[in-house]
Amino acid sequence: MSDTPKTPWGGRFEHAPGQFQQRFGASLPVDKRLYAEDIAGSIAHARMLAKQGIITTGDAEAIEAGLLGILRDIDAGAFVFDEADEDIHMAIEAELTRRIGDAGKRLHTARSRNDQVATDTRLHAKREALRVHAAIGALRGALLDLASAHPGVVLPGYTHLQKAQPVLLAHHLLAYSWMLTRDAKRVKRAYKAADVLPLGSAALAGTTFPIDRDAVAHELGFSAVSTNSLDAVSDRDFLVDLTYACTLGMVHLSRLAEELILWSTEEFGFITLDDAWSTGSSIMPQKKNPDFAELVRGKSGRAVGDLTALLVTLKGLPLAYNKDMQEDKEPAFDAVDTYADSLEAMIGMLSTMRVNAERMRECAHGGFMAATDLADHLAARGVPFREAHEVVGKLVLACEREGRTLQDLTLSELQAASLAFADDALGAVDIDAVVGRRDTAGGTAPARVAEQLRSAREALAHDTQWLEERLGD
Repeated sequence: MSDTPKTPWGGRFEHAPGQFQQRFGASLPVDKRLYAEDIAGSIAHARMLAKQGIITTGDAEAIEAGLLGILRDIDAGAFVFDEADEDIHMAIEAELTRRIGDAGKRLHTARSRNDQVATDTRLHAKREALRVHAAIGALRGALLDLASAHPGVVLPGYTHLQKAQPVLLAHHLLAYSWMLTRDAKRVKRAYKAADVLPLGSAALAGTTFPIDRDAVAHELGFSAVSTNSLDAVSDRDFLVDLTYACTLGMVHLSRLAEELILWSTEEFGFITLDDAWSTGSSIMPQKKNPDFAELVRGKSGRAVGDLTALLVTLKGLPLAYNKDMQEDKEPAFDAVDTYADSLEAMIGMLSTMRVNAERMRECAHGGFMAATDLADHLAARGVPFREAHEVVGKLVLACEREGRTLQDLTLSELQAASLAFADDALGAVDIDAVVGRRDTAGGTAPARVAEQLRSAREALAHDTQWLEERLGD
């Protein structure tokens, strides 16, 4: 029996796992980032055990002191992780026992790694949700600042990547601000989903010891305790929620990145990205490439893969805990890290780029983007809209053949196409007037955009307050 494995479950086994088995079964390279949460959970657990008379006060104090020493060493980079340790939980427990002796062996009383892992992961998910929520808020602020700095700038709005109707740049930027506002709500929901304490569920059925779960929940900052021990150790919905929030957030960033890439081309010329957020070519000296925007766009696919991997891992698992669930952390951690980094990159690009307002306005005069307004002009004078649409469509066709714009047409030419065109018809094709007439709620008229800006800043302030309240807990 000399080769009995030195594992927490070694009493049942006659032979130790080999190097491959240890490596294949280990999660330490991934889950060691949970060390702070694991130590916090263990300290709260030990304090509760002592309070309930399950272990002595002296053992609890020794456990806490030992764990705080380990925390300091890990923070300082002085802790040497043993590859033989299966996961962060055993790495810490093993080191604790080496430092304080038998008291360390009493820490695991009334708990299992199943509820311990679930607790650590939930604590980490809450912390990460706050991290990305803060970054989302910073990007929303950058978008709002950019919109406020260019209140009268007009550019083409597109459908099918074809010029459609002119809009204010601020209106366009606010569209992304509202996407990000929804992203922030999803992250808040993910935080709430994670805010439930599973510790006390033990392996799957609860524990025989008289523990106080509410006390542990209060100390660790959870708002509630789990109601079903089987569900508590097997539930990873909160991780899916967080990963989904990050993934959809990445999709939104990818859309914004795509527009920055297009806008920075010579053909568009709407913006100029700062040199710090661009790269050059190894062979073409003239190049200035939007590589960071392209990376954000590319990394969105990575996040989608993370979400898919997590869902597929969970889809066929019977209750309660299964080793498959060891694979839950890597995709979730990666999605969060990818999203947080991409948010930072986007903040950097938006806060430093130059808006080429004259080029935007120049392009807004092309593409017959006042055509709808001409049709509306006729419709307002009793012409059925479908007929008005046909009249203006023929005018556009004629202009295309002659190399002219709608702004080049005279009133007599308009009235030759339809007598319903009134004397003020030429005003219908003025770009600023076209923008200003979109004065319904949510429209691109300056007054409505100003309303949007106020609403968006109020929403951001509300979310910032929510964040500060939780960071202060």
